[in-house]
Amino acid sequence: MYLGIDIGTSGVKAVAVNDEGDVVDQGFASLAIQRPRPLHSEQDPEDWWDATEIAVRRISPDRRARIRAIGLSGQMHGATFLDASHRVLRPAILWNDGRSADACAELEAREPGSRRITGNLAMPGFTAPKALWVAKHEPETFERIAKVLLPKDYIRFRMSGDFATDASDASGTLWLDVGRRQWSGDMLAASGLSPEHMPDVFEGSELTGTLLPRIAEGWGMNPVPIVAGGGDNAAGAVGVGVLDDGDAFLSLGTSGVLFVAGSRFCPNPEKGIHAFCHALPGRWHEMTVMLSAASCLDWAAKLTNQQDVPTLISLADEAEEQSVPLFLPYLSGERTPHNDPCARGVFFGMDHGTGPAEIAQSVLEGVAFGVADGFLALDSARQVSSISVIGGGSRSRRWGEILAAMLGKPLVYRRDSDVGPALGAARLARMGVTGDSPTAVCRPTAVIDQIEPSEALRDRLLPKFKRYRSLYQNTEHLFRPSEN
Repeated sequence: MYLGIDIGTSGVKAVAVNDEGDVVDQGFASLAIQRPRPLHSEQDPEDWWDATEIAVRRISPDRRARIRAIGLSGQMHGATFLDASHRVLRPAILWNDGRSADACAELEAREPGSRRITGNLAMPGFTAPKALWVAKHEPETFERIAKVLLPKDYIRFRMSGDFATDASDASGTLWLDVGRRQWSGDMLAASGLSPEHMPDVFEGSELTGTLLPRIAEGWGMNPVPIVAGGGDNAAGAVGVGVLDDGDAFLSLGTSGVLFVAGSRFCPNPEKGIHAFCHALPGRWHEMTVMLSAASCLDWAAKLTNQQDVPTLISLADEAEEQSVPLFLPYLSGERTPHNDPCARGVFFGMDHGTGPAEIAQSVLEGVAFGVADGFLALDSARQVSSISVIGGGSRSRRWGEILAAMLGKPLVYRRDSDVGPALGAARLARMGVTGDSPTAVCRPTAVIDQIEPSEALRDRLLPKFKRYRSLYQNTEHLFRPSEN
């Protein structure tokens, strides 16, 4: 039995996986985001720990007692600052926080080789610009920083007392030399930090420590080993067997991610593509990221006073096409392909017939258009033959039909896709203690559905997609804060 823990944005998931690779038990505890100012997005790391304890304890005691190893996954980029006594200095600044746009330009000016070293464009969501923001706006806090940890690695510290991370999660900091899979002294120096501020970097299935006896006793477990794990997307790829050149998945969680695995490091920063290490050695991946995906549906359900997201989606069947507006899904800004933290959501083209059903259809289409916009920027898109779907949004077949039409690829729905990152973390834990190969452990889970792209639907949507792209281009300047 192996335990995978995923520190997500909306909650913590824990799954128990048996020796046959089946998810046999799981627990969940929700989390909230604090937005104290415009562009700000934060969480208290203590809330991560409290949610982790709840999620783990929701797995049955008999299964907890049989856990052999633990793997960790988590939301990427979150800046968690500890002092010399290992106390948290301030709330963690999250991946969808946009306050550090100016710091991105400053970072690249300080280190002109930034894109060559990291393979990535400096974006406000990454960790390094957040450190520069803290140095400028909270200098007393910055001076006290002794360690910088990512969300899952703060939980690792609480579990084992070790400072460690993995290469996939570290890729999203802008401090990693992604091709060499090690910290870059030049990038750290450009941020006013040093390698001593960083955790050690491991591959995803390598052991980093052991569960502390007091934590193990409280969880009804043995002091089992903990592996490095992976960032949520790389761990999700391990969970659905996306390992080799051209293997791909679409994650429909709080954010929307298109992930294409590969055996080479292929940076393309000018198009806003993320080029990161995979959670397995000798593998990398390209990734497009939109900051609001399934979270747009949560927002729209509240906006239209619907009971929940499934109820909202069911309304879309009743939508009158002529009254469906265009929707820009940039509720938290956007990354690929715009790298625009100031971008905001827009409904355009409403009329007297626009009601909850039309809003529902508009949001489903708008997020699909955003995903397709990123897919067009991927050089590796031509290698992709089909796309597995993971995350909470994977439950909607109607949304899948729209997405398949816009991407022009079959969408494959697999068993346990809604717990992909936690499942991947558990698989990495198994490899860490058994020495089993990735190909033996990381097989794709069983297919439960497949949606083929509809040419008729694509032909109907493409004119709207063209207007969608034009809408952002024509409103981009209006999102900028006024100087007056």
